[in-house]
Amino acid sequence: VSEFILIGFSTFPQHLLPVFFLLFLLMYLFTLLGNLLIMATIWSERSLHTPMYLLLCALSISEVLYTFAIIPRMLADLLSTDRSISFTACASQMFFSFTFGFTHSFLLTVMGYDRYVAICHPLHYNVLMSPRGCACLVAWSWAGGSVMGLLVTSAVFHLPFCGLSEVHHFFCHVPPLMKLACGNNVLGVALGVGLVCSMVLLGCFLLILLSYAFIVAAILRIPSAEGRHKAFSTCASHLTVVVVHYSFASVIYVKLTGLHSQQGNILIAITYTVLTPFLSPIIFSLRNKELKNAMKKTF
Repeated sequence: VSEFILIGFSTFPQHLLPVFFLLFLLMYLFTLLGNLLIMATIWSERSLHTPMYLLLCALSISEVLYTFAIIPRMLADLLSTDRSISFTACASQMFFSFTFGFTHSFLLTVMGYDRYVAICHPLHYNVLMSPRGCACLVAWSWAGGSVMGLLVTSAVFHLPFCGLSEVHHFFCHVPPLMKLACGNNVLGVALGVGLVCSMVLLGCFLLILLSYAFIVAAILRIPSAEGRHKAFSTCASHLTVVVVHYSFASVIYVKLTGLHSQQGNILIAITYTVLTPFLSPIIFSLRNKELKNAMKKTF
């Protein structure tokens, strides 16, 4: 197989494709503009040059790159009759989507650790979250994402592909590609990739939960209601994004009873490739008063 054909939207009625194109284009542009505005605000406003906002800036960058790896190609295929993608381009898309997707999860975990240190160990905050320490955590997040992307892509694309080349998805994702692979190792690779990805994501989620368990315990010990509210407000936007991120990620493992096979899988994939990145800048800009005021000033 020298190329694949992405037939993800071919089962939908043709008259709906321009509607999907317009809807997803507007959501994608809003995602780009929202994240770019967050980055520009943090870059220009000196009062926001703190670890929490520098981590948010890194998160926005990973989100822009993640959507850039998937959505432009999807938009082009919605209006095109030629939906073929070369073997190399397919492997590249898988590598970058997994790299930036896992980087996003690692950065959310680091942001949870940042809030834990700020609330539970405020006197040690400047030492534990120094500019150098913060840069190291971001660098390790990107390195971890790159390793995961390389691991998954190399495992999948070392398999031989023979016979059909039609990928029942709108981007090069593992499950539909595994159906096209042949050989004795397919099942083992599929289980291995699924297990590693699930364990890493679950590990990140459990670390975030652990951070918030300590945070809630610390907040409850604050005597004044105003103090508790102020402490929790610094975590509200991050916690909301974590809930949205992992809620939609967990939907992947749930079968929609009303929609069968391809259409159901496509709609599920839309939630974590288009909808989650669309919601993140809205949540961060609306739930964080300091950032919201700075964005108004910058805008």
